[in-house]
Amino acid sequence: MGLRFHKSINICKGVKLNLSKSGVGVSLGTNGARYSLNTSGRRTATFGIPGTGLSYVKTFSSSKKKKSTSEAKTKREELKKEKEQLAAQKAEQKADELRENTLKAEEAANYIDVIKSVHKECENDVDWSAVLESPPPFVKGQPGPREQDAQKALDNYKPGLAGKLFGDAKAREKLETELADAKKADEAEFADWQASYKFAQRVIDGDIDAYLEVIEESNPFEDLVEYGSGFEFGTDDPSVMETEFRVKADEVVPKTAVTVLKSGKLSEKELSKTAYYDLVQDYVCSCAVRIAREIFALLPVGGVIVHAVDNVLDTSTGNDEEVTILSVLFERERFDSTNFDRIDPSDFVNSFTCNMKFTKTTGFKPVRRLGE
Repeated sequence: MGLRFHKSINICKGVKLNLSKSGVGVSLGTNGARYSLNTSGRRTATFGIPGTGLSYVKTFSSSKKKKSTSEAKTKREELKKEKEQLAAQKAEQKADELRENTLKAEEAANYIDVIKSVHKECENDVDWSAVLESPPPFVKGQPGPREQDAQKALDNYKPGLAGKLFGDAKAREKLETELADAKKADEAEFADWQASYKFAQRVIDGDIDAYLEVIEESNPFEDLVEYGSGFEFGTDDPSVMETEFRVKADEVVPKTAVTVLKSGKLSEKELSKTAYYDLVQDYVCSCAVRIAREIFALLPVGGVIVHAVDNVLDTSTGNDEEVTILSVLFERERFDSTNFDRIDPSDFVNSFTCNMKFTKTTGFKPVRRLGE
């Protein structure tokens, strides 16, 4: 129980000075009606009937206190609103971070799918027989279609009134120039057809120089340079094309896996040796299959030999040496009946005649090339 202090001092009739721990107050009036005012701002009016013990008391809060209470309430509401806004901002930032991290993880996973699926893309086949069977644009020695139209325009030309009055030399000169240009265009078209026909004949006849010209002109491995380099081609047998490419596993194949944790944070962990080398094998084999597909699409060969070379550590010298890690002979007949969207590239390569030494914990080992 706390100690209370209260004292009243009569100043004059009907006026008292009240002293207490809470402050100083003044009361005015008589026993039946009294009004009190305290320094705290509290005001009290008391009305009673003397001798009955009945009274009515009304307390008036100061406007200052009401204002203070209202301001405090407003402040609390503002603080609450600020907290809610801050919480909403944090939630939005967390959601943005989750979306960004999810996108990064998806990009990493998609990239892995890409380097294992290089073999799924290929240019359309070139039908050299169809080139041979295509008819010439017109009969050689006779006027071509452009020349015929231009000659008809010149033959049907009739000068108008202006031409009759001032001469039609310029108009005829223009038509004669157009006739000469049309004849040249027909001759160029016939020359292109003739060159295509002769070239197609060379390819079908197994002209190896023509093979190399086709590869050089079409540049089918332009979009493969990010997966391999140093593409080389050659053959002594027109039924088989031999190719070589340099593997870029260290540059192409990732060594870590990217995932999103339950907390939304991004996690990047190093792949196990088994997972890494398995990915390297699929990447190398997928590139080899893609190279063979492109050659089969361009040339009428029955087989494609692909050699993959890479730098491998020679433990006897401690130096990296360029060695062959894969040598495989692909056969056209098998390719024509394969659904490349559904194959496993490593399994597919192993189903052909090939030299490949591979372990899941150490990767590729040097091998002899087919035919050596």
